[in-house]
Amino acid sequence: MTHPAIAANGLRKSYGDKVVLDGVDLTVPQGTVFALLGPNGAGKTTAVKILSTLVSADSGQASVAGHDLSRSPQAVRAAIGVTGQFSAVDGLITGEENMLLMADLHHLPKAEGRRVTAELLARFDLLDAAKKPASTYSGGMKRRLDIAMTLVGDPRIIFLDEPTTGLDPRSRHTMWQIIRALVADGVTVFLTTQYLEEADQLADRIAVLNGGRIVAEGTADQLKRQIPGGHVRLRFTGPDAHRSASDALRGATGDDEALTLQIANDGSQRALRALLDRLDAAGIEADELTVHTPDLDDVFFALTATTVPAQPKETAR
Repeated sequence: MTHPAIAANGLRKSYGDKVVLDGVDLTVPQGTVFALLGPNGAGKTTAVKILSTLVSADSGQASVAGHDLSRSPQAVRAAIGVTGQFSAVDGLITGEENMLLMADLHHLPKAEGRRVTAELLARFDLLDAAKKPASTYSGGMKRRLDIAMTLVGDPRIIFLDEPTTGLDPRSRHTMWQIIRALVADGVTVFLTTQYLEEADQLADRIAVLNGGRIVAEGTADQLKRQIPGGHVRLRFTGPDAHRSASDALRGATGDDEALTLQIANDGSQRALRALLDRLDAAGIEADELTVHTPDLDDVFFALTATTVPAQPKETAR
């Protein structure tokens, strides 16, 4: 049986009187994207620092790439790559020199270091800028170089701590493509992000960290279904059909002027099929059906209790 890429049990960490992590359990399967969400100060970066051996937990156990953090930190470091919130790129030297420096740090032979550098610069579309000082790079280029440097040692597990913060939408989508390509190659990605859309787009599983604890975990769809407010809106062109549907769908909220009905529904395939079966049984056909489902913003706000949830988004079906 293959071991998980990352497994943690009861991780705790305090700084003085401030408890940052208060018994965190995590399991990340190999070759997946795991996103850790939470408000500022929730402990996301601390979790990354512990799992990447940069700081020690006060208590708890964890293994990364099958190696125990406390007993085999060097083996863990050899298996991982880390891209932090702040760029590790040296702006005073060229992109190529940054890459070669990283190859030296990994003790790669000179020829191997140059081969890996050339391959990664090409993969991240940085060949044209390779001889230019990194200080002249755009934010997106620096982020791409950052991840390219992380990949020099061919890690199978990568920690990305808010990798797209400050990037424009186009650069952010480019980073998403890079992350998807890494996972397609079998790399495991542990991602922290302040962009909920990013977690929704990329993550196989998402955990929400609040008050030092994991308050929810699951796929994006599973988390969305935990939040009330999902419903289906039916629109009819005639008052007779609207009246018949209202009689058939007890509990629905009607708008006689707009000829619409609203009925609680989580938007799942099973729930939608059951609703449509009820309409078919009554011989009623709606002219328009719209599913309103909570999004990750709603989930985040509800679970961290930091603000009022946004209105559910609509998806026409």
